Amino acid sequence: MTASMGDVRRAAAPPATRPRNFRASTVRLVKLLAPQRRTAIAVIALSLLGTVIGVVVPRILGHATDLLFNGVIGRQLPAGITKDQAVAAARARGNNAFADLLSGMHVVPGRGVDFDAVARTLALGLIMYLVAALMIWVQARLLNVTVRRTLQGLRSQVEDKMHRLPLAYFDNRQRGEVLSRVTNDIDNLQTSLSMTIAQLFSAVLTVVTVLVMMVTISPVLTGITLVTVPVSVLATRAIARRSQRMFFAQWRNTGRLNAHIEESYSGFTLVRTFGQRDRIEDEFRRLNDEVYHASFGAQLLSGLVSPATTFISNLSYVGVAVVGGVQVATGQITVGSIQAFIQYVRQFNGPVNQVASMYNTLQSGVASAERVFDLLDETEEAPDRELSLPSLNGEGPTGRVEFDQVSFGYHPGHPVLEDLSFTAQPGSTVAIVGPTGVGKTTLVNLLMRFYDVDSGRILVDGVDITTVNRHSLRSRIGMVLQDTWLFSGTIAQNIAYGRPDAGDDDIIDAAKAAYVDRFVHTLPNGYETRVADGGGNISAGERQLITIARAFLARPQLLILDEATSSVDTRTELLIAKATHELRRDRTSFIIAHRLSTIRDADVILVMEAGKIVEQGNHGELLARRGAYYRMTQA
Repeated sequence: MTASMGDVRRAAAPPATRPRNFRASTVRLVKLLAPQRRTAIAVIALSLLGTVIGVVVPRILGHATDLLFNGVIGRQLPAGITKDQAVAAARARGNNAFADLLSGMHVVPGRGVDFDAVARTLALGLIMYLVAALMIWVQARLLNVTVRRTLQGLRSQVEDKMHRLPLAYFDNRQRGEVLSRVTNDIDNLQTSLSMTIAQLFSAVLTVVTVLVMMVTISPVLTGITLVTVPVSVLATRAIARRSQRMFFAQWRNTGRLNAHIEESYSGFTLVRTFGQRDRIEDEFRRLNDEVYHASFGAQLLSGLVSPATTFISNLSYVGVAVVGGVQVATGQITVGSIQAFIQYVRQFNGPVNQVASMYNTLQSGVASAERVFDLLDETEEAPDRELSLPSLNGEGPTGRVEFDQVSFGYHPGHPVLEDLSFTAQPGSTVAIVGPTGVGKTTLVNLLMRFYDVDSGRILVDGVDITTVNRHSLRSRIGMVLQDTWLFSGTIAQNIAYGRPDAGDDDIIDAAKAAYVDRFVHTLPNGYETRVADGGGNISAGERQLITIARAFLARPQLLILDEATSSVDTRTELLIAKATHELRRDRTSFIIAHRLSTIRDADVILVMEAGKIVEQGNHGELLARRGAYYRMTQA
C-alpha cells in the first residue's frame, strides 16, 4: 500500500467521548423488536394476565387472614348476640379501642374459625399463583425467542452494512475496533436485553396493577407510599447521568484494547523479531487500565442506585406501618387488608428497586447499541447502478482502459493524483513505477472503484465505470497484491476462491501454471492441507504463489499485479514471469513493481512522480531519454 494510504490510516483518530442520547437510542432499540410484533403481543398478553393474577392473590390471602382473625375474636364473644351489641358492651366497659377494632371486623359472636373457608381461600390463592407462574414462564420463553430473533436480524443488518461501506471506512479504523462493534457490542446488547427487557416490562405492569389495588384498599396509605417515588427517581437520574458516560467509555476502550490485541497477535513474529515485547505489554497494560477504570467507575456509580432506592423505599414501610396500625386500631381497615397492603407495598417497591439494580446492565446495553447504531448510520458507498458492462462476445481483444484527466485525494485539499491521463490498449501490459507514495496503488484502487474519482473519468471499453454496477466491473478484474491473504480452508479452496465452480482439474492446472503444484506435493495432505492463521503455516513466497494461482483460475479480462513477486526468490520470479506472460496474453494488465526486471517487457511504462505521469514509453525508449526512468535504473 502506498504512503498515501498509510497516511489515511495514521490520520484515523479514536472516537471522541461525547454525551450520548440515551432516550433516542432506547427508542430505536425498541423499534428493532417491531418485526416480532406477533410474538411481542403474545408476550404482552401473558405478562398482563400473569401480573394481574399475581397481584390479586395478596387480597385473597388477606381475606384468609381476616377469616382466621375474625374466628379467633368471634370465639371470645358471647354467642347469641350481634356484633353491634358486642361493640356497645365493649364501650360500656370503657374498652373503646377494642370496640373500634371490633366495629371494622366482619365477626359473628360465638363462632370460631371456619377452617373450610380458610382452606378454600388458600387453595384458590395457590392455584392462582401456579397459573401466574406458568404464564410468566411461557412469557419469558417467548421473550427470549423474540430477543434472539431480533439480534439475529441486527447481525444480518450489520453484515449487510459492512459490505456496503466504502473502503475508506476500514482504512480509517483499526480492524479490532470494527470487530469489537460487530462481536462484543452485539453480544453485550443481547445479554442486556435478555436480562432487562422482561424485567422492565413486568415491572411496569406490576407497578400499575399494584397501584390500582392499593388505592382500593386505602388511598391514604397509597399516598404515603407514592411520596417516596419522586425521591427515588431523582436519585436514580442523578446517578445515571454520571454513569452513562462511563459505560460508553468502557465499550469504547474495550474496542481499542481489542484492536491492540488483534494487531499484536497478528504481528506476533514481528514483535519478537524486533524485541518489542516490553513495549507491546506496556501498551496493553495502559489500555487494559483504561478499560478497568472506566468499568470500575461505571459499575461503582450505577451500583449506588439500588442501595439509594432501597433506603428511600424503606421509609415508606415505616410510614405505612405507623399509619396502618392506627387505622386498624380505629377500625378503619381490617388486619387482612393491612397485611395485603404491606405485601403490595413490597410488590410496588420491588420493581422500582429491581429496575434500579439492573440499570447498570441497561445502560451498558444501550451504550453498546449506540456503537452498533453508529456503524449502521455510517455513510455508504454511492448506490450501485443497474447497468452492467457489455458482455464479452469473444470477437477480438477487449479491455481498453482510459484515464481521462483524473484527479483524486483521500482528504479534501490533499490531492494524490492530479489531472492524470493515459490509455491502456486492449491486450497490452502497462507497468507503473515511481517512488513510494506517488499514487501507484491509488490508481489501481480507482480502477477497481474502491474509491470514486474527484474529477475526470475512467473508461473500460469506452464505458465510464461510474455508470455501471461495481460487480460487473470487478468480476472482470483479477488482482494479486503484495499483501497476500489466505482464508481458513484448504489450499485447493483458496485457489478456487476466484472461481468457486471450478473443477479439480482446473484448480490443478492453475496451480501448475503458478508453480504451486511443485511445493504442494511436499505437504502431508497435498491440496487438502489446511491453511491456518491467514497462511501462517506456509511461507510468504508460497502464499504469494497461491494468490497468483487464484488469479490464473479466475481468467479475468483485466489483470492487476501489485508487487506480485515481492515475496518470491529470483528463480521463482523468473518462473512466474513466464507464467504471467502467458496469462497476460490478450488481456490488459497493470503491473506495479519496484524490480525493473519485472516490468522490462511491458508494452508501456508509466513513470509517476507526485501524483503525475512524468514519462511514458517502453523500456528502451525511456532509457534512451535519460530522464526519470533512467535515473531509477541507475539508482
